[in-house]
Amino acid sequence: MATIDVKQLYKGRKEGVDTIESSVGGMRIRVKSRGRITMIIGGERSGKSSYAQDYALDAASDASNRYFIATAERMDDEMSKRIIAHQASRAGRFHTIEEPIKLAEAIRSLPPEAEVCVIDCLTVWLGNLIYRKTLDGAVESLLEVLENPPCDIVVVTNETGLGIIPADAESRLFVEQAGRLHQKIAALARNVIVMIAGIPVPIKGKLL
Repeated sequence: MATIDVKQLYKGRKEGVDTIESSVGGMRIRVKSRGRITMIIGGERSGKSSYAQDYALDAASDASNRYFIATAERMDDEMSKRIIAHQASRAGRFHTIEEPIKLAEAIRSLPPEAEVCVIDCLTVWLGNLIYRKTLDGAVESLLEVLENPPCDIVVVTNETGLGIIPADAESRLFVEQAGRLHQKIAALARNVIVMIAGIPVPIKGKLL
């Protein structure tokens, strides 16, 4: 019986490569490691979405293995225009899943061949939950799936904690929930990148 040295499978492995193929004793072995989480956070129009897409393009060379979970809903004309612009920016480069509420389920439903999935964006999803009063259990379900993600996950989110304290209770709830969620996802993430004026600044891990 052939002896398989698992260390040899990972010898020479490059950062960011999660699938390793090796021939040992005449057998071809394919191993997929646990997915990584990269969190990209920043203010409005800081370049988060564009950078996340570029990041995912580097993480998976084949478009058929790249996925994109869009959380926005067409609530008004402005949001519809933004959604159309985002769709155009990733056309032909990602499989898109539109899911404004059941984010954890959408991640779990990704096919086995998925190598990377961009979630854009987390704070829009959280706002949807608060607006629909469906917050209970949703955050916990998301954190559970992110503890062992099926592929590389790139989470895009807005930094909401640098401004003034909102005057109304619902807005305060949103800011508080977003801040707590960001802390928990950052703790799970291998890489946390802050976008400032289109410039990515790694505060945990490193850039690809």
